[in-house]
Amino acid sequence: MATVNIRRDVDDKFYRYKMPLLQIKVEGRGNGIKTVIPNMEDIARALNRPPTYPTKFFGCELGAQTSMANDRYIVNGQHTADRLRELLDTFIEKFVLCPSCKNPETELVITGRSGHEDMHRDCKACGRQNGIDMRHKLVAYIIKNPPKKKEKGGKKGKKSGGMTAEANVGGPLVFEKTAAEDGSGGEDDDASPAQTPQDGGVPTKGTDIDNVLGRSDPVLDNPDAAEEVSRKLAKADLNDDDDDEYAGDSPYAILGAWLEENQDASDADIIAKIKEVGIAGKHKVLIEIGHHLFSEEIAKEVEKREPLLQALVTSEKHQKSLLGGIERLLALSPNSDALLAAGTTSKVLMALYQADILDEDLVQNWGTHVSKKYVDKDKSKKVRKSAEAFLKWLEEADDESEEE
Repeated sequence: MATVNIRRDVDDKFYRYKMPLLQIKVEGRGNGIKTVIPNMEDIARALNRPPTYPTKFFGCELGAQTSMANDRYIVNGQHTADRLRELLDTFIEKFVLCPSCKNPETELVITGRSGHEDMHRDCKACGRQNGIDMRHKLVAYIIKNPPKKKEKGGKKGKKSGGMTAEANVGGPLVFEKTAAEDGSGGEDDDASPAQTPQDGGVPTKGTDIDNVLGRSDPVLDNPDAAEEVSRKLAKADLNDDDDDEYAGDSPYAILGAWLEENQDASDADIIAKIKEVGIAGKHKVLIEIGHHLFSEEIAKEVEKREPLLQALVTSEKHQKSLLGGIERLLALSPNSDALLAAGTTSKVLMALYQADILDEDLVQNWGTHVSKKYVDKDKSKKVRKSAEAFLKWLEEADDESEEE
């Protein structure tokens, strides 16, 4: 990986403080074009800042919306790598470097009470405390989403020496391994949340996972909060479940039946139900969501459920399961032929793609591989044929990006 000096005005190749060279990938076209920064987490780790901060800074400076879900950092619109590197230098100057010694070994400290906060950079190299320009739009975001505080003394199983790339808005919950899992033992073992077979490995006591899975609607109405839920669920390794979702008394069947009867339920109620049946974090949950939460008006309904889907879809397995559930919904609907003829699949995929719930490569691979995993092959082919307009749009967008 190519690296550059954090202070790019310093030409010394032996300069101590390095960071990866910012890379970009332009996806989509027209109104859906966006610039993805695939190595933002590595850059943020080098700067000792959450990756959401420089991403949000780009949005503030460019007047563009940003998306920060599922470990993808996106600025809407088409932007060059050189322009974003210039803005990154400005971010470093304003929010990282110590103005006194020009050293990047600083931490952001927020003081004051609610509504009257102040912020400064605490330099670990020279000891100075230097203020921040409180007029910048990013300041309000940082105050609302403060950096994760480092724990004194450290804990086993965690990296020490500063904020990691996982230090995100409000500080995400880290699910640590128990002594039985990592074989370490010791006095810190009781710091790990208890896990039980009944809840599929999701800690239910002694952590704030109850808040994550049972909060009121405003949490999921906030994209940053939805991202936080997504990160916390992604921490649990719950993808390899072997439950039979077809069994009438399985938690998946229970969830599916409940969703059929409660399609107007709030996002928080749906997450609470997922937790109640003990399958929080499981990728097969998305099969039930895709199949039973939506109606034949799914192309319109997806937008309303974007925060929920962004919170629940935390891996490629989750994305594939969501596609499988939607495939069942469209293929098994009484009006399937009319829905597919109207290009409903393309409309749904476009909505999910623009919300950054589905990855481009995964959708393209799905579109070229007919499967009988969720419906029979003939129906699977029809669903993919209904997606031809969107798949062609993706392919043309890729060709244009390559030409540029």
